Amino acid sequence: MSLSVRFQHRFPTLTLDIAFEAASVGVTVLFGPSGCAKSTVAAAIAGLLHPDSGRIVVEGTELFDSTTGIDVPPERRRIGTVFQDARLFPHMTVLSNLRYGERRAPPGSIRLDEIVDLLGIEHLLKRRSPTLSGGERQRVAIGRALLSQPRLLAMDEPLASLDGRRKAEILPFLARLKTKLALPVIYITHSLEELASLADTLVLIDSGRVIAMGPLDELASRGDLPIAVRDDAGAVLSARVVEHDRTRGLTVLDCSGTRLLVPLLEAAPETRLRVRVPAREVILATEHVGASSVHNVLEGTVRGINPDPAHEAILVEVQLQGTRLLARVTPDALESLHIAPTRPILALVKSVSIETLPG
Repeated sequence: MSLSVRFQHRFPTLTLDIAFEAASVGVTVLFGPSGCAKSTVAAAIAGLLHPDSGRIVVEGTELFDSTTGIDVPPERRRIGTVFQDARLFPHMTVLSNLRYGERRAPPGSIRLDEIVDLLGIEHLLKRRSPTLSGGERQRVAIGRALLSQPRLLAMDEPLASLDGRRKAEILPFLARLKTKLALPVIYITHSLEELASLADTLVLIDSGRVIAMGPLDELASRGDLPIAVRDDAGAVLSARVVEHDRTRGLTVLDCSGTRLLVPLLEAAPETRLRVRVPAREVILATEHVGASSVHNVLEGTVRGINPDPAHEAILVEVQLQGTRLLARVTPDALESLHIAPTRPILALVKSVSIETLPG
C-alpha cells in the first residue's frame, strides 16, 4: 500500500479515530457529510494538523509517528494540495503559476508539456487568473500541484464552488489524470457524481470515524451503509463497450459478465467507462414479463435486505453475474413478491436510466 493513515486526535466537540490504507495508483475518495472530518484527514496527511497520536506513511516514507517523534514539516512532505479555491497568484500568468510549482520541486517524471496537454490549458498560458473561469482556475491549480512532483495529490473538495456546468467541464480532465499518472490521489467530496466518476477506493467517514472502506463498486451497492439512503444512491459498475447497434440506437456494455444495453454511445469498442444505476430506477420481479420498453432484464439473487426509513422504503441488494445492483422498493413490494435473501430475482432497468460516466 502506498498510503497508510492511522491517527487519533481530540477536538473540543469531536474525537477523531481514523484508519485506512490506499493503493499506490488510483483515487481514494474520502466521503461523508459536512463536518465529519474529511478535510481534517487531508490536513493531517499534509502536515497542517499534528495528531495527538498515530502514524502516517506515504510511499514508504514515514511522515508522522507519535511513538518515535517523527513529524516531517509540511514543506518537506511533498503532498500536492488542491483546495476549493484555486489560490493562484493573480499577478502571474497561467504559465508563471505552473512554473512556480515546477521551480520549487525536486527532480521528477511529471513534465510541464504533459500536464498542459492532459489538462487542456495550452490556450490559457498567457492569461492571468482573474480572467479565468472557475473551472479553468481549478485546472491550473491542479497542474501547479502536480508540477511540484508530489508523492501524493490531496484534493479537498476542488469542485465544491463550481456550478453543474463547470463541474461537467472539469470531471473528464480529472478522469484523464487518474489514468495517465501513476500517482496516488486522496479526493475529498460529498458529491455522489464526483465519487462515482473518480473513486477506485472509497473511505466512508462519519463523526470522525471510518465506518467502511473498500472498492467503490462493492460499497456503492451495499444497502447497510449511510450512502445508500441518499436520494441519488445507486450501484457504480465498471464497463467495457462491446458493440453498437445503430439501427436500434443502442450500445452493448459488458460489466464483469453482465450485459447492459444503454443509449448509443460515441465510444469505440473496448473503451472502458463507468455506469451508474440509480436504486430508484431498478424494478424487481419474480418472473419474466411480456413485451415492454425495458431493455435490461437481468437474472440475479437477493443478497441483502435493509430498511430505508428516510424514504419509507426497503433497499434490496441484487447479486448479478460478476457485479451487484441496489434497488429501492416499497415494503408492500417486498411482501407481495416474497423477496428474501438468496431468492432468485429479476432486475429490470430501462436503458435510458443508466448513467454513463468517464472511465
